[in-house]
Amino acid sequence: MVPTDIKKIILQESDNWIILNKPSGLITERNPYEESLEALLFNYLQQQKKNPFLGVVHRLDRVTSGLIIFAKKKSALKTLNQWIEKKQIKKVYRAIVEKQPELKAQTLEQYIIKDQKMKIARISDTKMPHSKNCKLHYRLIQSGPFGHQLEIQLFTGRFHQIRAQLSHINMPIVGDIKYGGKAITEKNKIYLHAYKLRFPENILNLPREISSEQDLP
Repeated sequence: MVPTDIKKIILQESDNWIILNKPSGLITERNPYEESLEALLFNYLQQQKKNPFLGVVHRLDRVTSGLIIFAKKKSALKTLNQWIEKKQIKKVYRAIVEKQPELKAQTLEQYIIKDQKMKIARISDTKMPHSKNCKLHYRLIQSGPFGHQLEIQLFTGRFHQIRAQLSHINMPIVGDIKYGGKAITEKNKIYLHAYKLRFPENILNLPREISSEQDLP
């Protein structure tokens, strides 16, 4: 659900950056045809400062909720981009899958390729032309009436990676009909939440770790 007041989803803010808990259903980057988190945030910052700088550091899919950080200075964007490039920002997700995992914890390392025409990611256990390595680790947290909740540590940040890799081992995320999951009543939402961010250093007055409330049942 798109927030009417962006202040309600701001978790922490400094002169250098701002961390939000993005709701599902909202795209990250500015789009002339619909509302976006970037546009809402820019309007918020514009109330404080004329022509504010706003840098997109990373993205979350429309259907995914959770933690996302934006830069408020070019110098901060440079640092955060370097950390992203070197995989020094650790991302932890929570997801609910339909099928109980055969293993309570497992590392998945495969190959992924983006199907530009269908706008989905395809996974292979062997290297394909133009494919890239993708790696994550999951562990089972609990099982309940909605499915089986996993905690997922992401080692590579590929297009639709978590969704595609879990689907590839017959564990689609609840609500993710694009990857074989069953539909839920909430539009533009799947049970995938960016739960935690870990930063390599406490420079820029960043917390070393931050977590958010889960947008999961």
